[in-house]
Amino acid sequence: MSAQPDIILSSYDVDNIERWIEKSKLPAEIIDGLETELARATIVKHADLPSDRVAMGSQVTFKITELNKTFSKTLCYPNDVAEHEDALSIFAPVGSALIGLAVGQSIEWPGQRGVQHVEIIDVQHQQRVSKTG
Repeated sequence: MSAQPDIILSSYDVDNIERWIEKSKLPAEIIDGLETELARATIVKHADLPSDRVAMGSQVTFKITELNKTFSKTLCYPNDVAEHEDALSIFAPVGSALIGLAVGQSIEWPGQRGVQHVEIIDVQHQQRVSKTG
C-alpha cells in the first residue's frame, strides 16, 4: 500500500469505536485494520473536528475508483444500521477506510475485490444521535 493520508478523529468517536471493538466478535483482520487507523490518527476534541472530516454519523459521498461508482452513505455503529436507508457500518471494510478522511483525500484499502482506491467527495455532518453500546 502507498502512504496513507493524514486522518483526524474526535476523541468522542475514538472512545466509542474502541468500546465497540472490545465487545465485537469480528474477524481479526477487520479489527486490526480499524485499530491501525485509530492508532495513526490525530485525535482532537469533538468541537475541534474540521467540518470536512468524516466522523461517525456523517453522510459521506465517496467514489471507489475501481468500480467507477459514487456512493452516499451514513457512517454508523452496527446497532444504528437499521435507522439509515444509506447505512454503512464502521466495521465494513470501506467504513473503516472512510473514518477521519477529509474531502479530496483518497486512500487505498483492502476490499472484497482486492485493493480499492476510495476518494472522499463530500461530507455532511448529521445531528449526533448514537446508541453506543
